[in-house]
Amino acid sequence: MRHELRSLPALTGHAPEFDPEAVPADPYDLFADWFAHARDAGVPEPHAVTLATADARGRPSSRVLVLKDVGPDGFAFATDERSGKAADLAVNPQAALTFWWQPVVRQVRVEGVARYLGDEASAADYLARSPASRAAALGVRPGERLGSVRQMRDAMAAARERVDADPGLVLRQWQAWRVEPDRLEFWQGSRDRAHVRVVYTRTQGDWSHTLTWP
Repeated sequence: MRHELRSLPALTGHAPEFDPEAVPADPYDLFADWFAHARDAGVPEPHAVTLATADARGRPSSRVLVLKDVGPDGFAFATDERSGKAADLAVNPQAALTFWWQPVVRQVRVEGVARYLGDEASAADYLARSPASRAAALGVRPGERLGSVRQMRDAMAAARERVDADPGLVLRQWQAWRVEPDRLEFWQGSRDRAHVRVVYTRTQGDWSHTLTWP
């Protein structure tokens, strides 16, 4: 595949105008602006984000999930406590998030500590999901060996019946988490490879930012 991979074009999106000298002091304001632009530009599922974690031995893993909230306290997502990411975060709370919006050639990277938000927030997140989403979470057993796809579909169908019969049912293992960043990077790609990179860092609660080499 080497030849094929090297022959494929890269950075084929349409990068918008971006003045790194005019960025706001608060990185969340810039994230909100970039996110809105990605959404309005038709970026598919702009709330999809890659979460990277590492276990107690430092072995990394990553997966794509859906961002559930963002605000001054950080970036929120949810998972099952039996999942690999929850197991990683239980022993090593350091986490990273990466958004890649190819049509506008933009990437946002977030690094910080992930914190479990507690039972009440977890229950609220679970109940805010669609019945299909709740049933999918209720019917699976993350990490366990699966005999067949039919077994999974049957379990989900049974779970959907439980959800429909008891709309207030909450999966005990459901967990809401939030990545509280101390570093955010905003990367604007360019076809001539003169990529623009602005990095925000937080020290004792205050944000500062700088233009860095790509």
